Amino acid sequence: MSRAHSPARLFAAAGALAALLILSACAQDAVKPAARSTAPKIAVDDGIEQMFTQALGHLEQEQYDDGIELLETLTAKENRLAAPFVNLGIAYSRSGNTRKAEYNFSRAIRLDAGHAVANNELGLLYRKTGRFNAAKSAYMNALAKHPDYLPARKNLGILCELYLHDLECALEQYQAYLEYAPDEETVARWALELQQRTQ
Repeated sequence: MSRAHSPARLFAAAGALAALLILSACAQDAVKPAARSTAPKIAVDDGIEQMFTQALGHLEQEQYDDGIELLETLTAKENRLAAPFVNLGIAYSRSGNTRKAEYNFSRAIRLDAGHAVANNELGLLYRKTGRFNAAKSAYMNALAKHPDYLPARKNLGILCELYLHDLECALEQYQAYLEYAPDEETVARWALELQQRTQ
């Protein structure tokens, strides 16, 4: 059974900065602004915020080297916010540098253990590198504080179904997803297929 997804651009807020996140495949659901970080708000000066906005512009234009350079400079000056590390992780992932992507997602999670986007992205990276149990833990971390974060919910269902072969887990995730998005036809079809297979 194929679970193909197209890449998507999502908007999210993390900490004090509004973060434009260019998320990986399977992370295509809308993100509610300011609802995905559990860290307290941190005040930053205008220069940091402008640098962050400029870096995000580079990432949106797929100018990853320029975005990475700005974000590395930013995080050297201001390392209390998860959002720049999340975006660095995404940029490195897009550039094919899995090691630096994982490092930056992990730094974001050290700052904000329940950060849904950071955990979801780390889960995707773990899945791609064959660390399925670590991927499951990352998705569960995302959902612990944000049970309505649908990208992690969907990705956990896909992981359970296709990689862990745990059909009960997959069905549970798809059904939970549909509680928040009952009109999502693709996930509804997956849930129905699994119900038929497990009867």
